[in-house]
Amino acid sequence: MLTTPERHLIEQPGLTTTVPREYVHRAALSEVLLAAWEKTGTDAFTVSAQWPRSHSFYTSEHDMHDPLLLCETIRQCGLLLSHTGYDIPFGHHVTWSRLQYSLNPQAMRVGATPAEITLHVTCTDIRRHRTVPTSMVMHFEAVRDNSLLAVASIRFSIHPPAVYERLRSGRADAVRLSESAPIPPDPVSRSVAGRRRRRDIVLAPTQERWRWQLRVDTAHPVLFDHPLDHVPGMLLLESVRQAGHALEPSWGALMPTSMDVSFNRYAEFDTPCWIEAEISSPGPVVARRSVRVNGLQSGTFAFTAMTEMTDMASV
Repeated sequence: MLTTPERHLIEQPGLTTTVPREYVHRAALSEVLLAAWEKTGTDAFTVSAQWPRSHSFYTSEHDMHDPLLLCETIRQCGLLLSHTGYDIPFGHHVTWSRLQYSLNPQAMRVGATPAEITLHVTCTDIRRHRTVPTSMVMHFEAVRDNSLLAVASIRFSIHPPAVYERLRSGRADAVRLSESAPIPPDPVSRSVAGRRRRRDIVLAPTQERWRWQLRVDTAHPVLFDHPLDHVPGMLLLESVRQAGHALEPSWGALMPTSMDVSFNRYAEFDTPCWIEAEISSPGPVVARRSVRVNGLQSGTFAFTAMTEMTDMASV
């Protein structure tokens, strides 16, 4: 059921605000990217978002918006619509099992004003326990200035608190686990990771080529906007991007223009997670390379990913 504040935002476009931060599981209002939403049909919605011209973590390199800003927007949409469109109570846990996106790099250019994004969302494969959804797939078409920006989808499950406690087997205390997480090892160089700030680097070097240890800094103000009991999906996506760049830093400035990521298990704080990458194929043109990235922890795959890294000089 549409709540009064959100319906009012849609009907009064002259008002400037964001959706409540609780709906997108953010502590900082500055990290809320969504402005309004409305239901447009059975299991169909429209969500409006705004991307800043500059962000503290999702930086605008070479006058291009960061593709992971799209992923964070999708993450927030999934949470917002779960709560408002499907009445999922606060306290329930949303767990990704797959994320896919493909974007038009030409539409990612930073303009003279913040980017206004419209997302057309359709929900499918909805499974319910009684009347409450337990899993679904959300499909997205993101539009900017009447041009298609990206297509994407996420598959996720929804767990009530008691179910999540059993699923996590004593690892659901976010505050305790965040505070007791090991100090992250020293990072790779900025040029290898393709990041300007040391604290934004999520890879640490190892003795093996194209293999790194995942750096988990639970004090990071964006990736850990609030305490979590496991490594967040956005940090794992960042490791895919950085590993794709670290394969060969001399390739230049690279943008992950597509990703297909399967999340197989929770990545924990107290056990090293190893990030491995390899070139899958050079792609049809030199400016694009397909890269495979895996995250391994305790001998099993925490996630597997394919990404296409595109040379921004070619865009």
